Amino acid sequence: MNIHQIRNATIVVEYAGKKFLVDPMLAEKGTYPPFPNAPRDDQYNPLVELPTSIDNIIKDIDAVIVTHLHYDHWDEVAKEVLPKDIKLFSQSEEDATEIRNAGFQNVEVLQEDTIFEGIQLVKTKGEHGRGEVLKLAGLVCGVVFKHDSEKTLYVAGDTVWYNAVQEVIDTHNPEVIVVNAGDNHFNEGGSLVMGKDDVYEVYKATPDAKIIAVHMEAVNHWGLSREELKGFLNEKGITSHVLVPDDGESYKF
Repeated sequence: MNIHQIRNATIVVEYAGKKFLVDPMLAEKGTYPPFPNAPRDDQYNPLVELPTSIDNIIKDIDAVIVTHLHYDHWDEVAKEVLPKDIKLFSQSEEDATEIRNAGFQNVEVLQEDTIFEGIQLVKTKGEHGRGEVLKLAGLVCGVVFKHDSEKTLYVAGDTVWYNAVQEVIDTHNPEVIVVNAGDNHFNEGGSLVMGKDDVYEVYKATPDAKIIAVHMEAVNHWGLSREELKGFLNEKGITSHVLVPDDGESYKF
């Protein structure tokens, strides 16, 4: 497999001969208003440009996976530039309806036993925060990729560490895990995605896996920088276990 970090939660996964685009946010820097009542709420999103052209990102994509519909995972530019007949997976029928309303004709709701071109896609649970903020954040999912020719991959999506993430690890024993680790938050309500302590819990749950930390420094409400996370990983002695890619960087496994 090859995992190419684009920006924020947007990644391209090449897996068992197929190419997946996950959570596409494809707008130019500064296109959208900031998330309100949050850090840097005077800065428009995204905070940084794409590391390559949109044409390069969407070239030869076989399927798109949208874990939820927040605009930093599924934006207006993605709706405009992606072919309307492309295979697209969503977390729920509600999300699928909204995506179809944007003109997409080949939308399927992820299940726990979805098969695409011989690749098993397993929808996983997530909690987009803790406590009261969950009502505001809404439902999300992750996905496990499985194929006889590949290591098992777990893309956790917008979730904090909690028991369902542990259950996915226990059930599927993923060898590669992508976590959204920007510790994004509003001024009230706590973390919406993983912070450094959550990443450490993932490591402790599966110390032999390779963990890739994404969703960092790209939208205004981020709370954990790459530099701070790298420092924390160094203190824990796990820098070889947790990778912190720059936008545009890719890894093969």
